[in-house]
Amino acid sequence: MSEIADSDMKWRVLDSEYLFNRPWLTVRCDKVELPNGTVHPEYYVLEYPKWINVIALTPEGDFVMVTQYRHGLGIVATELCAGVVEEGEDPLEGAKRELLEETGYAGGEWELSMVISANPGSQNNLAYCYIARGVTKQSQQHLDSTEDIRVTLLSPADVYAMLERDELKQALMCAPLWKYFALNGRP
Repeated sequence: MSEIADSDMKWRVLDSEYLFNRPWLTVRCDKVELPNGTVHPEYYVLEYPKWINVIALTPEGDFVMVTQYRHGLGIVATELCAGVVEEGEDPLEGAKRELLEETGYAGGEWELSMVISANPGSQNNLAYCYIARGVTKQSQQHLDSTEDIRVTLLSPADVYAMLERDELKQALMCAPLWKYFALNGRP
């Protein structure tokens, strides 16, 4: 089997038009030509800012989780702390800011676990997934007027059981959690 260079597989953008442009969502329609010459007249791309999520662990080993209503699915969901990286902000700094704002927890030792995409076929952003070990409660929550978030501390066994029971629905959070347990063992 012969190798094909990545550059030989890239599509050529013939035209591009923004259909919708808002702070949290931008929709672009590209007219693209594939390497074989086929022209796709309407290929839609959703543009988002960078995202972050945080596996935050207390010194006792509990997971700092958030529970909130998720209107897209119409459910109340328990999740990792997550958010949007502000324009010009480093993803790590955005993760630390979001954790403090949403939960009041901060400090600890931070490491990047993985960088993933929700859907590279139609979205242009990446999600930076961090692990913060040894975080402590340092303030009250600092929520936006549109946020209604409850902080919950869960044991590793509880989080693992939620994964097994398919109770965690956010794929960008399940991936780093499964990786965490794969590398650190089942509780």
